Amino acid sequence: MEPLSDRLAQRLGALFGLFGVILGALAAHGPLHDYLEMRGHLDYWRTGLFYQWFHALALLAVGQTRSARRGTVILWLIGVVFFSGSLYVLALDSDQKWAGPLTPLGGLFLIAGWAWLWLNLLKKSS
Repeated sequence: MEPLSDRLAQRLGALFGLFGVILGALAAHGPLHDYLEMRGHLDYWRTGLFYQWFHALALLAVGQTRSARRGTVILWLIGVVFFSGSLYVLALDSDQKWAGPLTPLGGLFLIAGWAWLWLNLLKKSS
């Protein structure tokens, strides 16, 4: 049976990819695009999408190798939700006071996930 962390990484990668397409399409045209462009917040949305997509692909890759570490997967999950999620909220309503601090916190979780992966790969090579 496949380890849970590998399946979790694959499932999260697929889910982040699914919502990346949906959120990207919503912001590419139509009322949401017009709203974000009018407020000058389209870049917030695009930055959130970029990091979400990047980590969707990274989760899918890590999940394929049977070397996924639960710590990496969980840290990336929290990081994407906090980082990209807070940027989506700020793009829609920049007056939100609670969302702003989540962006750098999410970034720290993303960095920690990469560090966790790197340290685990170092252990494997020795």
